[in-house]
Amino acid sequence: MLKRHSEFLKSLLLIFDLSIICACWVAAYYIRFAGTLAPVTKGVPPIVPYLWLLLPIVVVWGISFQAFNLYRPRRMGSHLAEFFDIAKANTLSVLILVALTFFLRQYEFSRLVLLYFWLLNLLALGFSRMAFREGLRFIRRLGYNQRHCLIIGAGKLGQRVVHSLGLHPEFGVKVHGYLTRHPQKLGQVLEGIPVIGLFDDVKKIVAGGFDIVFLCLPPDAEEHAEKILSYLATTTVEVKVVPAIYEFITLRADAEMFEGLPVITLQGSPLYGWNVVLKRGVDLLVAVTALVIMSPLFLLIAALVKLTSTGSVFYRQTRMGLDGRAFEMLKFRSMQVDAESETGPVWAQANDPRRTPIGAFLRRTSLDELPQFWNVLKGEMSIVGPRPERPEFIMQFRERFPQYMLRHKMKAGITGWAQANGWRGNTSLEKRLEYDLYYIEHWSVWFDVKIMLLTLWRGFVHKHAY
Repeated sequence: MLKRHSEFLKSLLLIFDLSIICACWVAAYYIRFAGTLAPVTKGVPPIVPYLWLLLPIVVVWGISFQAFNLYRPRRMGSHLAEFFDIAKANTLSVLILVALTFFLRQYEFSRLVLLYFWLLNLLALGFSRMAFREGLRFIRRLGYNQRHCLIIGAGKLGQRVVHSLGLHPEFGVKVHGYLTRHPQKLGQVLEGIPVIGLFDDVKKIVAGGFDIVFLCLPPDAEEHAEKILSYLATTTVEVKVVPAIYEFITLRADAEMFEGLPVITLQGSPLYGWNVVLKRGVDLLVAVTALVIMSPLFLLIAALVKLTSTGSVFYRQTRMGLDGRAFEMLKFRSMQVDAESETGPVWAQANDPRRTPIGAFLRRTSLDELPQFWNVLKGEMSIVGPRPERPEFIMQFRERFPQYMLRHKMKAGITGWAQANGWRGNTSLEKRLEYDLYYIEHWSVWFDVKIMLLTLWRGFVHKHAY
């Protein structure tokens, strides 16, 4: 029954897609010849030849969309990934259509119609598919259109899968239980799910009506994996294998295929391709705007620093940035010259006697950090990112916190997710690290904008800014 329901949805979606495609073809004709986007110089051609092309269009797009597997279940997929698949299939189909019309020499079809058709398809199919997926997700949140799931492996990895599925009820995956190799775990409830059997019970339990099985075995259970997979291969259940190596993932992981082999990147950075361009573009826009608008404030602070103490206006301090590279971070000087000549590198303390008369105010309000917009312009820092630390302190922190160096997978920032949530200055290093890694794991341009707005909303004054 479940399979028939799935096939019905696929057929319905295919018919809906083809209907949209036909409507886009007719709309492209009218936009070209009845609209005002481009002048018609050779007269309006009859629509009948264009309507005759609907037959090959339906055939080409139907075959292409099936070839790109656009009707596979996507319960756990993203809208963006599906849009890219649609774009690739649509582009290939348009190229095939262009090739077909080339051989119809007795009639010349408008190239603008073909261009409008390609663009309309992208927009209409992308929006309709997103609406369709969101509709299904709404239904699944209500408890309908569910898939019944079994987790083989009750260790940390299996529990992590259960926890992740619990965060996404829109996937419609209902976990009923774990299988374990340890009899003493039978009956235990882990992440709200009971352990209902042993590995040897897999035949009996899977036959009870499961749709999805997650195989989450530890590295030393290889002999069980072979036996379990051999049995599952004789069933129609959907098998998802989570490699044991994922227990050791410390940061944003990616899986990709290389010559048919799955390759897993354990400690990747989210900044690659267009993401680098987008983040750099935002950095330049904000930094230039800030430097121009706040230039009078810069001059005022510089004058106050110079008038209230001897020494330079700016203070340069070595910090560690992207990929562990050192750079000189700029600040307005808030301490006396040679403040660390006797103590060596130390953190500032409350009521620190080394501060200049204006330095206490600058540090409390974070105005001493403003010259770092210049570091952003030079590409050494970003507006948003983990706050950079001094190499002397990093040598200590990396021993206490093995994941600390992962902060350097992104450029250091003037502000960050930890700072926007109050974890700055002399506060918990564990919490700051937790928030920094969360930021890297979930980075997006919109996340950066949110952090900037939170920083402005909550202000620059902080009780731990000494």
